[in-house]
Amino acid sequence: MELFERIFWYLAIPTTLILILLMVLSIFGGDTDTDVDTDVDADIADGDTIPFQFISVKNIVAFFAVFGWSGIGFINAGMAPWLVILLAVFCGLLMMLLMGTLFYLMSKLAENGTLKMNNAIGRLGEVYLRIPAQRGGMGKVQLTVQGSVRTLDAITDDLDEIATASIVQVVDVIDDSILLVKKQGN
Repeated sequence: MELFERIFWYLAIPTTLILILLMVLSIFGGDTDTDVDTDVDADIADGDTIPFQFISVKNIVAFFAVFGWSGIGFINAGMAPWLVILLAVFCGLLMMLLMGTLFYLMSKLAENGTLKMNNAIGRLGEVYLRIPAQRGGMGKVQLTVQGSVRTLDAITDDLDEIATASIVQVVDVIDDSILLVKKQGN
């Protein structure tokens, strides 16, 4: 075996073993996070996912594993060394792109459980603690928002106090934390 082919074997075998280990640890929860000080300039709004990551440890290991194995295949196909390197780099970069895309799409599957109070507007709920009339104090309302029952602070502009167990409708959100409600029916 020539030195050129041995180099590809030396890259392919260890990186494939490392890649398999990383994947097994990722699947069974052995994947760990490490604190690293970085300076990133990204515009991520609430609820957005991390931007596409082309360069990561898994992607680099995958690059060298695919680079090694594809290089071995191209050498055995009888291609010229310059073409072997070019095609192996292309295959490695393609693998990095595929893995980066896969992990990016998987990160978009995660849900953000942050309550967006504006999603409560228009919803009906039940008064949990009485609500004083004309914003004279705060009560509590239970309602379903974003798929779960929440107990939230509420005030009203109604002329009469809203008693416990009354049905109310959310009219507005004040200061991103207090619901403005009105009594429904009699």
